[in-house]
Amino acid sequence: MRSTEAGSRRLLLISNSTQHGRGFLDHVEPELRDFLGPARRVLFVPFALFDRDAYAEKVRARLQEMDYSLEFLHRAADAGRAVASAEAVFVGGGNTFRLLKNLHDSGIMPALRKRVGEGMPYVGSSAGSIVACPTLKTTKDMPIVEPPSFQALGLVQFQISPHYLDPDPASTHMGETQEERIQQFLEENREPVIGLREGSFLRVERASIVLKGARAARIFRRGQQPVEIQPGSELRDILSPGSWSER
Repeated sequence: MRSTEAGSRRLLLISNSTQHGRGFLDHVEPELRDFLGPARRVLFVPFALFDRDAYAEKVRARLQEMDYSLEFLHRAADAGRAVASAEAVFVGGGNTFRLLKNLHDSGIMPALRKRVGEGMPYVGSSAGSIVACPTLKTTKDMPIVEPPSFQALGLVQFQISPHYLDPDPASTHMGETQEERIQQFLEENREPVIGLREGSFLRVERASIVLKGARAARIFRRGQQPVEIQPGSELRDILSPGSWSER
């Protein structure tokens, strides 16, 4: 599936919604306020968790503290109309397979792509960031449900691996590291992958892609060595299709 053209797209793609030692969305609040700008009504998509009402209430209470009002997609009488009239959308984290299945089942994916292409702000956290990518193939979640397709929203042309953990040389764990799993992805796929450590996020404004937050990120491209990127870096060139290897 083709990714959405840069156009007027605006996305804030967050690795994690809760940082160790801090409250829900605390580490990203200043950026979130700046990103949303004049938008005051946010449409929340709680599809990644089983108890949607409890999740919605948690997000409502937090965003209300920031003077935003929330609408909830799972309570909308007409999901397509809710997306069409939204000022901004926030897709929360949880299980990526469950999230993508419900996005497919709801029938709103074309409408979401259209609205983001027109400039509606899109906020994603963890699984909500992965589904902004071409596919869900860089998730670490268990496939607890089966979506009809692995194709996601394709709002960006690269993949995100949130909650990225570096290999621990002192660990006795014999399973695959996150880096090894990403390298396996690249054996079969061409899209570059950004390992987004907790505390970091990407701000996408049209063609610009900037790493922000507290920590560096690790970028993986097919046939190339991974590279470390520092906060504040513009990633447009390194994540563009022209940077992909043809191996």
